[in-house]
Amino acid sequence: MVAAHSELERFALSIYGADGVSAACLLLQARADLDVNLVLFAAFVGARGGALTPSQVSSAGSRIDEWNTEVVRPLRAVRQRLKSGPSPAPDERTAALRSAIQKLEIEAELIELAELGALGETLDTEPVPSGTAARAAAAAAAAAISVVLRAKTGRLPDVNESDAIAAIADAAAAFDDDTTQVGR
Repeated sequence: MVAAHSELERFALSIYGADGVSAACLLLQARADLDVNLVLFAAFVGARGGALTPSQVSSAGSRIDEWNTEVVRPLRAVRQRLKSGPSPAPDERTAALRSAIQKLEIEAELIELAELGALGETLDTEPVPSGTAARAAAAAAAAAISVVLRAKTGRLPDVNESDAIAAIADAAAAFDDDTTQVGR
């Protein structure tokens, strides 16, 4: 288990493990080529009452895109390729290598997340109180994720993407930082 150091890291690691969130994030990654960390950052900002502008998404992208392109994605590609080949993969030796690469990939993603966290500290957001404000927090998180999708793709989310965004936003609104668990 990776130790989370910042509030954004605790949030991201916790909600990514919530029911349906990893699948929702991966759907957005596959269909809209969105960076999962950027999606989780948007959910974090929105769930705390913040709103993201296309300009802020662009700034966030500028801060992480090169790292993601040159480090995170190549590690992911090698890890995924080792599932089925090249020969001698897959075997016990290459499975161990794949596991080691996965750990490096996670470390690289945490570095990216730290960069987003540093940017987030400059944004003016306030925590949304728990309880009845959960719907407002979920709506704000969904809106922030939708801004990311529109800024990166130039289009509105389709039905499946909207469902994925809602799943992530609901988990973001349910996040309880005191326990670093998603509460339902």
